[in-house]
Amino acid sequence: MKQKIRLVLRYLAALVLAISILAPLLWMFLMSVSSAEDLTRIPLEWLPRHWDFSRYASLLTLQAGQPGALFLHALGNSLLVACGATIISLLLAIPAAYSFSRYPGRDGWLFGSLAIYMVPPVAFVLPLYFILEKLTLLNTHLGLILVYCSMILPFLTWMLKNQFDALPVDIEQASRLDGLRYWQVLLRITLPLAKPALGASAMFGWLLAWDEFFYALLFTNNIDAQTLPVTIAGFTAGRATDDGLIAAVGILAAIPPLFIALWLQKTLVSGLTAGGSKG
Repeated sequence: MKQKIRLVLRYLAALVLAISILAPLLWMFLMSVSSAEDLTRIPLEWLPRHWDFSRYASLLTLQAGQPGALFLHALGNSLLVACGATIISLLLAIPAAYSFSRYPGRDGWLFGSLAIYMVPPVAFVLPLYFILEKLTLLNTHLGLILVYCSMILPFLTWMLKNQFDALPVDIEQASRLDGLRYWQVLLRITLPLAKPALGASAMFGWLLAWDEFFYALLFTNNIDAQTLPVTIAGFTAGRATDDGLIAAVGILAAIPPLFIALWLQKTLVSGLTAGGSKG
């Protein structure tokens, strides 16, 4: 009887969680396909009288004068910057985390980088601005990628270091006795076992770069390098704001993270299976 009650409570908790996540998305979708009259009608009706998908069409076209010219360009900028920052941060975080895990006595450097990570971003605005200005990297993709790497790298190093600590060292020692070098042990033994952590770290870093707004707003001044959060904020800056258009932008902006999460979910599952069989 108690097990049935626990099972029911578990499903109820899952249902409440699903509703709390999906309900705002559903409402945002209904706003995006509602006409201006439906959105301003009193009392408010849950379902639109006339389903209008013209906003999505305008956002998915590069025709001059349409909001899609801004949206699609900003979407490409966000994908480029987020993917670039995540890949570079992972390539640097993996050897750093491995050295912190396998060679004790260097934790001070790790804690120092984490302490810098805890400092509010506004404290780094002027130094970063002057550095980017000297390197002529203001309003460029590379400039934003480097700034985002400084945000993502410390936390990814910490995440991977904890994962490497949990891996058995005996397998690596046996591989060393078989003649493998340190980098070969890392690539052939450690990283396959840590594949779930790599997927989680990549997901965290990508989402952090994808959602970042503060630095993107300050270090970009036109559409050449502006990311999606800054462009979305620009849609709300006019005197006459189309709430349905903003909702449509939100729905479309949520699609890339959804695909990234689904893709990395498969990576996490396969990594757990491979790690269990090799361990």
